[in-house]
Amino acid sequence: MLSEAGCVLMVYILSISGVEGKPKSICALRGSSVNLSCSASHSAANMKWYIVYMNNPEYVHKDLSVHENHERMRLSEDGLTLTIRDLTESDGKHYCCSESTPDKTDSCPHNSIQLQVADLQVKVFPAIEGQKVTLMCTTSCPLTESPAAFIWYRNREFLYEDWSPWYQELVSSDQAVRYSCAIKGYEDLRAPEVSVDSVTWSCFSVTYAEGRMCSYKQTPEKQSCSITFPTELHVERTEANKDHFRLTCNSSCSLTDLQPSFQLYKNTQRGLQKVDQKSLVTRTSPESFFCSVGDLKDLLSNEVCVDGNDCSSVNYVSRRICGLKGSSVNISSIYSLPGNLQPQTKLWFKVKINMKQEAEQLMEDKDDVKNLDNMKNQHILRLDNLDEKDIGEYKFRMKSQNGELIKSDYPGVTLIVTELLVDLRPAAEVTEGQRVTLTCRTSCPLSENTNYTWYLNNQHLSLTETQSKQLIIDAFSRQDEGNYSCGVEMIRSAVKTLTVQRRTVNWKPAAAGLSAALLVLVSLSIFLYRKYKTSHQCSGRDSVNNMDETNTDHTYEEIEAQPEENELPYSQLVLEKINPLYSSVQQHQEQHVSYVMVKI
Repeated sequence: MLSEAGCVLMVYILSISGVEGKPKSICALRGSSVNLSCSASHSAANMKWYIVYMNNPEYVHKDLSVHENHERMRLSEDGLTLTIRDLTESDGKHYCCSESTPDKTDSCPHNSIQLQVADLQVKVFPAIEGQKVTLMCTTSCPLTESPAAFIWYRNREFLYEDWSPWYQELVSSDQAVRYSCAIKGYEDLRAPEVSVDSVTWSCFSVTYAEGRMCSYKQTPEKQSCSITFPTELHVERTEANKDHFRLTCNSSCSLTDLQPSFQLYKNTQRGLQKVDQKSLVTRTSPESFFCSVGDLKDLLSNEVCVDGNDCSSVNYVSRRICGLKGSSVNISSIYSLPGNLQPQTKLWFKVKINMKQEAEQLMEDKDDVKNLDNMKNQHILRLDNLDEKDIGEYKFRMKSQNGELIKSDYPGVTLIVTELLVDLRPAAEVTEGQRVTLTCRTSCPLSENTNYTWYLNNQHLSLTETQSKQLIIDAFSRQDEGNYSCGVEMIRSAVKTLTVQRRTVNWKPAAAGLSAALLVLVSLSIFLYRKYKTSHQCSGRDSVNNMDETNTDHTYEEIEAQPEENELPYSQLVLEKINPLYSSVQQHQEQHVSYVMVKI
């Protein structure tokens, strides 16, 4: 488990060079620190850092040695490293180092480092089925440094940490519950809190405590805002004239106030291009179009052709898939070519998440990769025996009859592979009678209708439908001890052992109570004994006064000498004098009473 992993530095610093083939663009979290390194080919004594403003066709340079933010920007002694602390969005610029003042012919702009500053946020997506949503901890640009772990909070209290940015459960509407997330090592830089106000088949409403998402409503970033999103988008086509169509983005959610944020895109071989919804599109346009809300990967419509099937398009049945390790998944694409022709070759490619690298082509000759092509205009990639290596983004591409590779920058399908894990609350060792909750956890939300099974000591447990994901034991006993595991179909989790802490009798309160009772008993015994002795002596003196005067001294001596000749143990004497009946019991309890008395 990540929570049991070794220590992770609370703040780590990115160190990126902008020369000799190293990355020239980095993305760092707002509020963190970054090191920009320059590899000097000559003497470092005269090295200076500059901010480069891309004002084509010329470049404008600003010397950082006269920069006003000296408290946050520091140069190393050799001048080769620029450190920027407490990053803000305004730090997102191009930086370069040079021995002399650059000009428009200098190589400094071409060797510059682009710094992007990302804010952390909880994004909300509609679930595939049911009136629920999914949550994801994400940044506005892919972080250069891969996060060690993601930490989730509910109502500002720590919930769990995991390697996956996806929240583990599907979320229903509840305005009283607020969610936030952070990146391990940056716990103080949490995303603004989010609450899900309502979810219907066409809309879902979300309240952001603050942050960049509020800018959609022209709200200051530090203020809260509520936004209603559509659960689906589509491209609407209307006739403008006999040669042109007008394309607009629309949705079935009439409550949304995001209409100004809907963006229409044209998908061409040269890449994605934004299209003004007021512009006209020719009926014979070879491009495909789609709509989005905000960022490209937030909410997307299907990719459509303007006039029937006179263009190439690729759509996916589901764009987010959560698969279990060891299981199989189907990634389905729906495609079209001009004239409803069939492609000569159909290819699937995989790109690792948050990694800028060339896409890897998936070959069918692998045992765990299969292509299912038994339906018209639909192609399915089947992955068997899923593993962590299968995590990534999958895209479908085609080759036309003339061998041209048809590809698109349209977002593909994100696959997350997770294991089943039994979570025990409150602990793995509990006391008898305590309530115990066992949860079958995953690193991403499985389908809402997933059927779970539970096992105790490898034996199947018969449970009601409401207990499928969670196993609740109201009063835990020794009979419930053992090894628990959960399963989905043929996939099983590792076992977790649940034991009962044995109750030990605390003799201290009992001993204190017994001591107090005996103390009272002894005190009462002494009091009664003294009273008895006093009355006995008084009656003896009266008898002596009535006797002959010559026998007085002799009689007194006999009375006084008798106890000395037949002296009894103190405890026995007291108990016999109090109650003669107790003396018959005393013989059987004498050792115990004497022990207690000694202890007192």
